[in-house]
Amino acid sequence: MPQQPKTPETDAPNTPTPEPLPFYGTTWVDHSNGYALRRIALGGGAVLAAIAGAFVLRFAYQGVVLADIGRWASVLLVAAFAVCSALAFSRTLTHYGRRPDEREAAAESSMRSIRVIGFIGVLLAYALRTCVEAPGEKLHRAEYEAALARHERQRTARTGNPARRRKNKR
Repeated sequence: MPQQPKTPETDAPNTPTPEPLPFYGTTWVDHSNGYALRRIALGGGAVLAAIAGAFVLRFAYQGVVLADIGRWASVLLVAAFAVCSALAFSRTLTHYGRRPDEREAAAESSMRSIRVIGFIGVLLAYALRTCVEAPGEKLHRAEYEAALARHERQRTARTGNPARRRKNKR
């Protein structure tokens, strides 16, 4: 388990801890321990996986052509993969910026099969997102900073001895 980065905010007890991201742990907080190298490696790996997936789809297409089941089936296959890849790309890219509510979560679970078919779009969206930041970093950073601000407000509101406070007379 990666160690939590030490900052002045995290030295106090009961301070909120950042949620780890897959492949990054908590290094996204202060961009330490090879964070930039991980982003480059994971982005490049996603592009290479997309290229390998395109070759696999090419072989599948050649198998359909060799089966000689008709021109319409080959066109339909290419169209299905293109549409699913485009939908998976756009959904995956927008997914990193926000947490879905209950209604959107049901729609996301129904999109699972489209994401599997359009896996090249998912991989390309992941690679594109790593050019900007770790996928999901913006959302996690906003939640973590809000939790730190909430913790700081609660901590400063509790200073002093409550027994010494004046009681309001009505």
